Amino acid sequence: MNAAPPGSVAHTVRRPLPTAVRFVLQNFNKGSFLALHCAIVLALFVPVTWTAVGLCIGCYYLRIFGIGAGYHRYFSHRSFRTSRLFQFVLACLGCSAIQKGPLWWAAKHRHHHKHSDQEDDPHSPVRHGLWWSHIGWVLSTENDDLDPNEIPDFARYWELRLLERLHWVPGAVLAGLCLWIGGWSGVVWGFVVSTVLVYHATFLVNSVCHVLGRRRYRTTDASRNNWWVALLTMGEGWHNNHHHYMSSVRQGFRWWEIDCTYYVLRLLSLPRVVWALREVPQAKLAAC
Repeated sequence: MNAAPPGSVAHTVRRPLPTAVRFVLQNFNKGSFLALHCAIVLALFVPVTWTAVGLCIGCYYLRIFGIGAGYHRYFSHRSFRTSRLFQFVLACLGCSAIQKGPLWWAAKHRHHHKHSDQEDDPHSPVRHGLWWSHIGWVLSTENDDLDPNEIPDFARYWELRLLERLHWVPGAVLAGLCLWIGGWSGVVWGFVVSTVLVYHATFLVNSVCHVLGRRRYRTTDASRNNWWVALLTMGEGWHNNHHHYMSSVRQGFRWWEIDCTYYVLRLLSLPRVVWALREVPQAKLAAC
């Protein structure tokens, strides 16, 4: 591959960090994932207050929305439009879930769609097993790097490139807010427990939704609609629908397929926080 010219988007994104910084960030991602799982045991030693419960529920759904609406439907698939300010807000919400930055996440997801359930799919349970698709691929060094060719449309924004390198900051800020509002109970339940729940709810889409559920459409992969994953993820579990028409802002194609992320985006479209929501063409709704 030819080297990108200095000053280009690809050159800026590819420009290597110092070795020590790169080592710390790569191990921070994996270390924080493991540390948060270990830290769940702290929930046995702190009181469960109503404030802590409220923080846990609120932080869970706020970040599930950040991943589903922001990282997935916006940055990965551009299924709606928004302002540069709210684009950054969505990016920060996604970062607070401790799943790396929006450029890395969206680039890996676009790569997944290009090679869904094929050998180059980074998290296919069909090719690599359920464990790999759920957790293993996140911990593997194979998936550390960001390919700017997968995400040139958003890599051109300097603030997103900066956030990509400082993706841990929104999570740290959220943890601090939980500590300030609810003390140690607040940070354990509002941040630690809810983060681990967000991890596994998100990963269920990669793993379970390619193994268990109903296939309404004959897609080229093994994607499935799974109602209980959809409930846990505010609509992301209607995965066969999504792979049938990935550009849609709505993933629950039928009225009974609950898609809370879509409902929130529709509400946000009323005051024009978001606009140009891409709906499913009628011809695509017919079951194949």
